[in-house]
Amino acid sequence: MPAVKAAALIRRRKLSSIDYVDRVLDAIERLQPRLNCFRVVMAEEARLEAKRADEAVARKENLGPLHGVPVSIKDLVDVKGAPTRHGSAIFADNAPAAGDDVLVRRLRAAGAIVIGKTTTPEFGVKGLTDGPSFGITRNPWNHLRTPGGSSGGGAAAVAAGLGPLALGTDGAGSIRGPASCSGLVGLKPTLGAVPADTARDGFGNNVYAGPLARTITDAAVMHSVLTGPSDKDPWSLASGGQQPLSPKLAGEDLSAVRIGYVERTANPRIAGDVRVNTRAALAAWQDMGANVEEVSEGIDWIEHEGRVLYQANFAVFCAQYLPKWQNQMDPVTLAFMERGAKFTLADFRNAQFARSGLFRRIQGLFERYDFLITPTNSRTALDVTHDAANDEVVVDGVKCGITRQGWTSYQYPFNLTGHPALAVPSGFGSDGLPTSVQIVGKWGAETDVLRLGALLEAARPWAQHRPPA
Repeated sequence: MPAVKAAALIRRRKLSSIDYVDRVLDAIERLQPRLNCFRVVMAEEARLEAKRADEAVARKENLGPLHGVPVSIKDLVDVKGAPTRHGSAIFADNAPAAGDDVLVRRLRAAGAIVIGKTTTPEFGVKGLTDGPSFGITRNPWNHLRTPGGSSGGGAAAVAAGLGPLALGTDGAGSIRGPASCSGLVGLKPTLGAVPADTARDGFGNNVYAGPLARTITDAAVMHSVLTGPSDKDPWSLASGGQQPLSPKLAGEDLSAVRIGYVERTANPRIAGDVRVNTRAALAAWQDMGANVEEVSEGIDWIEHEGRVLYQANFAVFCAQYLPKWQNQMDPVTLAFMERGAKFTLADFRNAQFARSGLFRRIQGLFERYDFLITPTNSRTALDVTHDAANDEVVVDGVKCGITRQGWTSYQYPFNLTGHPALAVPSGFGSDGLPTSVQIVGKWGAETDVLRLGALLEAARPWAQHRPPA
């Protein structure tokens, strides 16, 4: 059941929040041993909050848009009463000193009920969700495949029906990649739209928080709850807020809409089934009148420079833990640290300059287009045994480089440029796993991006599909 429908039934006293939460907790108990998508299940706390939610309905209080609805929180985000382990043995007993993160506070204020903390690879470092401290999180569509990463636990939970909403974070595609692998909607917002109070580099931030959901409406409502400035995030203070819906998207006639299609970024190949499904999505928008053309100019997507920024950050941040914890850390984290430590200060500053250049190139495209469309991943979900640091991604039988080169290359550029990017299901691959299309919009244009996704959802519905898990 979509979150907005559940909240409406709870408000009308046609559904009890405690009954709903109990059903979700029962499902978690049944599927957690197979999927391993939760680090902590807060059953007692959730039932108490659900009881209070029903009492608030009975008292006819003013209720938030997610009143009585269960939501899960990624293990990188603080929740009062649960450890924030960051997917690592290093923080096994890490109780958040300040209680709830600002985003959790906003979700609770909207009436949402936190049911647990979901799995993430160590520090959210990779595009699969596994680690020495918690094992392997599996894709509900096929347990031999990954649900993506690093918000893979939340994606697996929502895909399997273990609550309708999950809060994810996205540093290089970590919401959109799991959405693509798991048949979900995943939104990376504009830089500053949703505050990142705990970002280590507030001014150079490339990490975002956003929803994982089954439907566009659920994602849009959750996003609206999360947005707004915070005194601890300079980008949120400078944010101009969310732009209103463009008039050209008000109806179902897209004749005034210009779409630029980018078939490949830094990746050498795209799987045939992903291409077919992406072009079917483009055709659906064309049938509504949109003008679609392929972006012809070559663009330097700064894969190397993006890697410099990403891996050097981990090398510096994690160095303090090596003397005591090296033997208990994820080998992928260690590999990324080793590579990041070899970059020079000049490499790092040149990568920062390249980030500005990429932003300006994308801004140039938005002088010509209202949206950029890409696949979200170059192929369906990888095997759970894939080594993100060393194994090459195979696309239609051809090796295409490590994950950020051959699989997730469509995602990280928009972490660097700050533009909003939405992953929406586009169909199923030849292996029966979900595929996805990415909608990228102008700064602050999440409402437009979500609207274009909603029109695709209406033309090519997907939420009726259920994984076998």
